Amino acid sequence: MFLLRVLPALRLTLLEDAAGRTDYAPRVGVAMRKLGAVAKPDCVITCDGNHLTVKTESTLKTAQFACNLGEKFEETTADGRKTQTVCNFTDGELVQHQEWDGKESTITRKLKDGKLVVECVMNNITCTRVYEKVE
Repeated sequence: MFLLRVLPALRLTLLEDAAGRTDYAPRVGVAMRKLGAVAKPDCVITCDGNHLTVKTESTLKTAQFACNLGEKFEETTADGRKTQTVCNFTDGELVQHQEWDGKESTITRKLKDGKLVVECVMNNITCTRVYEKVE
């Protein structure tokens, strides 16, 4: 079940900023683009059985969601969008699928070379962020 089986709580900090962010951000909104331009967030991921919590913290904003894997829930994103979201583990990756106002976005979190790679995809545009574990 991905890294969360090994580590029940994982705190990560942004290592490399978003490749592709300038193409991706306009599709999610102006507020998201402005926040993302200056934010260097930490990410805390916890999993207790089937219950997942993802908390993203920066000096500007803290956003958090909690859900049961495989169950659709209403998420309020960091930029205020209300989405219908579902999270699942697929092929060792944590996949978060969001839908709102006829739009869709998929956020995939996966381990690569000991780092957490987060890929956000919307309309075939990909934004990538890389996090490393905080000791």
